[in-house]
Amino acid sequence: MKNLGMIINAHKPEALEMGRRLVHRCKEEGIPLLLPHHEASMLTIEGTSDEEWLKTVDIALVIGGDGTFLRASRYIMEAGIPLYGINLGHLGFLASGKPEEAERDLKRIVNGEYELLERPLLHCTLFRDDRPLHEMYALNDVVLTKNAIARLLHIEVRFNDKFFGVLPADGVIISSPTGSTAYALSAGGPIIPPHMKSMLLVPICAHTLYSRPLLAAAEDTITLTPRGSGVREITLTQDGQLAYEILPGEYVEISLARDRTLRTVTMTDRTFLDLVQEKLGWGQSIAMTDKE
Repeated sequence: MKNLGMIINAHKPEALEMGRRLVHRCKEEGIPLLLPHHEASMLTIEGTSDEEWLKTVDIALVIGGDGTFLRASRYIMEAGIPLYGINLGHLGFLASGKPEEAERDLKRIVNGEYELLERPLLHCTLFRDDRPLHEMYALNDVVLTKNAIARLLHIEVRFNDKFFGVLPADGVIISSPTGSTAYALSAGGPIIPPHMKSMLLVPICAHTLYSRPLLAAAEDTITLTPRGSGVREITLTQDGQLAYEILPGEYVEISLARDRTLRTVTMTDRTFLDLVQEKLGWGQSIAMTDKE
């Protein structure tokens, strides 16, 4: 039997309550379930050290919203543990499981009735004086953007070290296929199936009429360099959760990660297109037309 793990948004009472329910169910069914110390202490049960947890767990349940799922993805990234999210947040494209079906999904996972989806990750390097300063991986996106009171940015974009253009904008989103349903979607980008190997460049509030989102190939490397007098007060964010200050002369290179992906558990009756229909309300007008 597989060893299950659990990561919980400890700030949400409903996530803690869901965690207690699943701990109880696993105990009844004899399913091995391990919790890191922080989650375990919130449920007043015995926890497992991070090292042991990452070595032992075969599949991890993530209880919360997409923010919890992103945090969990960084936690398990090197260990390569598949994740299954139960959504107690807002949209929930990453945490696709429904709370009311949590016990049923738990049983299906234990019985092996699921598929694994391989999601490409972004690999981003921040350079200072032409030397790597920070290296990071992102499941959703990396975003170069101005701070609250900074002026319009001019961001030089290069593809594979070839000059492409200078974008006058509030910022630029480089999104993975998974991230195409997150910030990039809000900024007008297209939706990309999460298993496709590609990247998406989406300007934020571009001050030009010719600016459009642009799909990049899996082999491409995108370089973003702030230019001009407004190169202060710029921030690089990683999955919207970690931030790095960008100083004059610094630049970032982004490509698809060559050395790792992130695997997620998918129920066969809840595909990505099912999620798009459900979350964005697509297909409802046709259903109403049929009724008429």
